[in-house]
This record gives sequence, structure tokens and C-alpha cells, in this order.
Amino acid sequence: MTYSIVGRDPEREELGIAVQSRYFAVGRVVPWIEAGVGVIASQSFANPVYGLEGLRMLRAGFEPDRILKTLLDQDAGAATRQVAILDAGGRRAVHTGSRCVAAAGHALGENCCAQANMMTQSTVWAAMVRAFENAPGDLADRLLAALTAAEQEGGDVRGKQAAALVVVSTKRPDQLPSDRSIDLRVDDHADPLGELKRLLDYSRAHRLANRAIASLLANDPSGALADIEACCAACPSEPEFLFRRCLILLQLGHVDEAHEALHQAHSIHPGWSELLLRFADAGVLPVSREKLEFLVADLRHSGAEGP
Repeated sequence: MTYSIVGRDPEREELGIAVQSRYFAVGRVVPWIEAGVGVIASQSFANPVYGLEGLRMLRAGFEPDRILKTLLDQDAGAATRQVAILDAGGRRAVHTGSRCVAAAGHALGENCCAQANMMTQSTVWAAMVRAFENAPGDLADRLLAALTAAEQEGGDVRGKQAAALVVVSTKRPDQLPSDRSIDLRVDDHADPLGELKRLLDYSRAHRLANRAIASLLANDPSGALADIEACCAACPSEPEFLFRRCLILLQLGHVDEAHEALHQAHSIHPGWSELLLRFADAGVLPVSREKLEFLVADLRHSGAEGP
């Protein structure tokens, strides 16, 4: 009922998994992943034990082959399971049970493993590996390319509904500010892969916007402005980015431009201008409410109300 791919980028030190299925909220069932440990795809009458115990055993240092054999030996339904395990060091193990619904199979590639069942045709998993190996970009781009290739081969015999994409580091999370750099799910959509691609682009813009604020706090407003300008160019109707642009421009002393950015955000929803004042009240901005009131008052008096 699913096709998925687990992959690794040793140069960027990333691990990831991507999945698509005609199964509601497949992203809560198939992917099991932990930074610095590994990634597991459990599908075809999925049994969560493979994810839970598999990650625990990876964490303890067991090799994927041994983990998979142990779990299969303990599972009376092993013939109906499809499982792939990839650890942070690149070791892999994969199983497609003899009772998985056709077309079903898997293929190993350079730093990846693709697996699929209930497919329109048996070319799906090989096409996924080729796409992963040949696609440009970072790990997320390559995983998404593999899903696209699967769909081009016919995909799930029942159609499409849900997808997910998760990327973590090969390093342990205590060495990182965050466990998952990408964690996206599409639970029910007519074009789950198209929506997943949109969310990936949107998440990258948000990451850039966060970097802009970090630069601002590090006393680099010019660097912050360059990043937020890129965000606004990519997502011109996102009020969060317009608001952050206002904050950065205020820090640079560009009051007129800050006012215009705030005006645009306020036009989308008037709460953003009120938030500016509340930021001042909370000390987030090094400016008093009194010095900002004129910006908000001007917006209110101009009738720039949101829809």
C-alpha cells in the first residue's frame, strides 16, 4: 500500500525518509527516524514494533542485518511485512515478505534503499533508486525526486493520498540545536507530492527567516535584511516574513520601509501591527511602545484593515 525510500548523504551528514501512499496519514505509520541513530521504514501491514524496537537496537549499536533478523524471527506475520533499516553509518538491511501484495519489491542503491508494495508495476523501486542517485540538490530534494519517479511509474495501484518527508542529522541530537531539520506530512490531499514540495519550499523559507532573526540578534542587521528579503521574494504574501522585515528595517533605521512592510502585513491581518506594540512592551524590541504608536495609528487611520 506504500512506496518509500530511506537515504543518507554522508557529505552533508544527513539521514532521511520519504513516503507516499493511498493511505490516510501514512506519515504517522511508516517513518521511524532518530538523529545520530538511523532510519526505519515499516510498511505493508505495518507493525510498529519494527520501528520502536529497531531504533532501540540501533541505539544500542546492533547492526541492521541482526536487528531485522531478530524482529522477523519474533513476528508471526513476517511474510506480510516490508521493512528497511539504514543506520547513521550507512549499513542497511531490507525485507519484502512473500505475502506482500503485488507488485512488491525493493532495491538497494548508493546510500539508499527503496521499497514498495501494492504498486501498479514492478519498475517502481528501481526507478526510485535511479532518481535518488541522479537527482541534484540536498537529501530532501533527492528523496522527493525518488517519490516523483515512483509516481511516474504508476505508483500505488489505488492512487494517491498522503506523503511525508523527514530529514535528520547523522550526529547525535545533543550536538545539535534541533533533532529534525525537515519534518513534513501531508495527510490527505489530491496531489500529496505537489503539496509536499510546496511545504518543503515553505519550510526552507522559514528556516531562512529564522536565520535572519539570529543575524539580527547577533548585531548583523545587514545580513538579516538580505535573508529576509529573499524570504519575502519567495513568499510575498507571508505576513510573518513581512513582519520580520519590518523589525529588521526598524533596527537599521529605515522607518519608511519598515512602515510599508508593516502596512503589507497589517493588510493581510491587522493583528500584526498590534503585535509590534506587544513586542515593544515585552522588551523584544529596543524601542518603546510610544515611539512605535505612530506607525500603528497611521495604519488604523488609513483604513488598512485585513480581509
